Amino acid sequence: MKPPPFAYTAPRTVDAALEALAEPGAKVLAGGQSLIPLLNMRLAAPARLVDINGVAGLGALEATAAGVRAGALVRHAAAGRSEGAARVQPLLRRAVRHVAHPAVRNRGTVVGSLAHADPAAELPAVLAVLGGAVEAASVRGRRTIPAGAFFAGPLEPALAPDELAVSAFFPAAPPRSGSAFAETSRRHGDYALAGVAVTVALGADGTVRSARAGYLGVGATPLVLDLTSVAAEGACAAAFARENVDPDGDVHASADYRRHLAGVLTDRALREATAEALAEARLDGPGARDGDGGGGGAA
Repeated sequence: MKPPPFAYTAPRTVDAALEALAEPGAKVLAGGQSLIPLLNMRLAAPARLVDINGVAGLGALEATAAGVRAGALVRHAAAGRSEGAARVQPLLRRAVRHVAHPAVRNRGTVVGSLAHADPAAELPAVLAVLGGAVEAASVRGRRTIPAGAFFAGPLEPALAPDELAVSAFFPAAPPRSGSAFAETSRRHGDYALAGVAVTVALGADGTVRSARAGYLGVGATPLVLDLTSVAAEGACAAAFARENVDPDGDVHASADYRRHLAGVLTDRALREATAEALAEARLDGPGARDGDGGGGGAA
């Protein structure tokens, strides 16, 4: 299969990229792991591809005490390898390991996955459960879009046609906290039938202060549920999840099976995240996850 005809631009600066995107029908090309198949199947027909791979300054992956910021050209593989990013926000590495296969992770980008806004993808759920944000830029200026407002619908990011998602920010894990990621797919590397990212934070007295779950594969956008009362009271996390997700069925799995998976995975991930938080509390090392100011760049 061959893509439809299109014009091609390879800017070297962000400003030049934004000028190219201001033209009607322009589309960003970064990792291309989602866009190229759509082009080849003629499900997308942009007038112009704006290839940002040569744009300086978009490949930085910064891990600081505040969190992890990934530029638009940070590959999944680079985010997964970064020790600084893993110390600051371990959930990012845990989720990236489930993204497709090594060949895809070597080329696909963190921000590109978010901008594709596939509700079955791992990183949108991670950004949502962490309360992260995406920075967007256009010739009109820049703005920060919180995760809760970024995913407008399936494959619908809250980006204007002329906007470039220049970076994504994943807040740091607080002291005395833990996280876990779990998903079920028919084969490793396939899109998940259902999945969940869980974070747990403990108070100074060791009790659960916060517990959240971000789901993939069970709705049109990433779903976030507050599990704080469930975790604090020792209630059944699986039952809570089953009651609060509303998945659709398709040729891969029925709605009931996805609901069942959401329950099983929530219970498993909540237990793992709580155990890690308790271990962190025993270590009593608030600085254990401080970033090193770097953590690597795009591969």
